[in-house]
Amino acid sequence: MSKSLPQQSKIDYLILIPIIFLTIWGILTVSTTSVPLSIKNFGYPWYYLIHQSILLMAGIVLGFIFYKLKSETLKRWSVYLFVANLVALLLVFIPKLGLELHGAHRWLDFGYFTVQPSEFLKITFPLFLVAWLAKRLEGRGSKRKEGQGFLKLFLPFALTIGVIFFIFYLQSDISTLIIVAATVMMMYFLAGTPLWHSFALVGLGVGSILIFIISSAYRLERFKTFLHFEAINPLDAAYQVNQIAIGIGSGGWLGIGSGLALGLSHQKMLLPFAISDSIFAIIGEELGFFGVALLISLLIFFIWRGFKIANHLEDNFERILALGIVFWIAFQAFFNIAGNIGVAPLGGVPLPFFSYGGSHIIVEMIGMGILLKLSKKSVITN
Repeated sequence: MSKSLPQQSKIDYLILIPIIFLTIWGILTVSTTSVPLSIKNFGYPWYYLIHQSILLMAGIVLGFIFYKLKSETLKRWSVYLFVANLVALLLVFIPKLGLELHGAHRWLDFGYFTVQPSEFLKITFPLFLVAWLAKRLEGRGSKRKEGQGFLKLFLPFALTIGVIFFIFYLQSDISTLIIVAATVMMMYFLAGTPLWHSFALVGLGVGSILIFIISSAYRLERFKTFLHFEAINPLDAAYQVNQIAIGIGSGGWLGIGSGLALGLSHQKMLLPFAISDSIFAIIGEELGFFGVALLISLLIFFIWRGFKIANHLEDNFERILALGIVFWIAFQAFFNIAGNIGVAPLGGVPLPFFSYGGSHIIVEMIGMGILLKLSKKSVITN
């Protein structure tokens, strides 16, 4: 029997450094971008910065707690966390507890802050899925166990996805649904399940998303705007898309200040959701091509290092979980950036580490805590 490579005794700093840099850069961007909106809504410039900072600190604390947990503990807790998350997803429909914004029921209102339960599904569902699959995994490249067929594997997973699809349909939250579904389906595939399962799931997923789109006039209009945005009234459905294009296009090589300086954006006064799903456009306007290139390079480095760490984990539960976390961040970043540059429909997808929003930043910090914990157990040597 060949001797295993020694595990690392410390956190992989090559994954920690981009996490820290992106998080600090993100809070600085929120601090400057949110000033006009904060003054308009609350009468002073730092409301959104203070709010985001508090929730970021909460996320770091929770991330540290999950960092300290053993994999066996995560396995045991996974079902309870997942069920609690599903309950929270339903609580948003209770009057006075749930908050409706722009026709969507996605938030729980606790007064000073709101919580978006669907964001937490990005970590609770992968945890539950990988724990559920753990007993059926025998190691990389091995054949699946007896009984991993239609009734015992595919059907329960498909039904679970179907329940979540129905809840997200009621919440009118297609963007988060796509990210969650893509993440867990990728994990399901990487677990070594039969290939036809994945093809069937992708087919069902694409069909469900199309039904989701055409069942709503608003979502259908957004999709039409993506396909033919040049023919849409620039002051109507295509307004946000046009303002994003102006912001990114006006940045040039070094940004509108030609000095890689934050806070000089003009579009933050005009862009809807400038501090959330359109924040990439603000980065492009203020820091130009080089700033955007730096951001994308950091994200690519993080993704590359994360996948390398995951592929050098010997435990299947830990390996698939790490791959799922990295894929989630990668896909969400791609979805946000692609929407901002016009190669995908624009949706309410936060840019990881950057966009304003407490729920997504808390969940991302939890994910980073788990990933950093797993990096200590990787047999990666460089």
